[in-house]
Amino acid sequence: MPSPDMRDLAGQMRRAAVEGRAALMKLREALAATGRELVIERQHLDDARRRGALAQGIGDAETAEIAGRFGARHTERVTVLEQKLAAQQAELRLVERDVEEMVSQLKELERRGDVPPVGAAGPEVEPGLGALDAEEAEALKSQMDRAARETAAEERLRELKKRMGK
Repeated sequence: MPSPDMRDLAGQMRRAAVEGRAALMKLREALAATGRELVIERQHLDDARRRGALAQGIGDAETAEIAGRFGARHTERVTVLEQKLAAQQAELRLVERDVEEMVSQLKELERRGDVPPVGAAGPEVEPGLGALDAEEAEALKSQMDRAARETAAEERLRELKKRMGK
């Protein structure tokens, strides 16, 4: 029979895993938003360069100068967004690794019988000790399942977009 401390720890780990998966979804959304911003900013940069070249081609120095200034601003913005994207990707990998490790540890505790599996509330689960009762365990399992499905769907969508070149 798992000790109350182990059940409490397992409950905390389960909640942390659910929170971690929710954080992963938010990080993926932010990463996608940054990617969209970067695509738009690169298009603005290309437009500014094209306008500058056209203006130079017809001898319009003033328009060429303005296009050059806009091009410089868009170049800076592209650089910042690329750095932001890289940082978000690194953060995503870090959180993914942390969540995977936490879930793996929890599964190992359940496999060894150190803690009851999610939804296996029995007489050893005592309210007030921080352990999950059957209803909480089922709700947590449902949240974890939903988070896993949403994470998988996000991954499939990201892969599909990657293949389509978006």
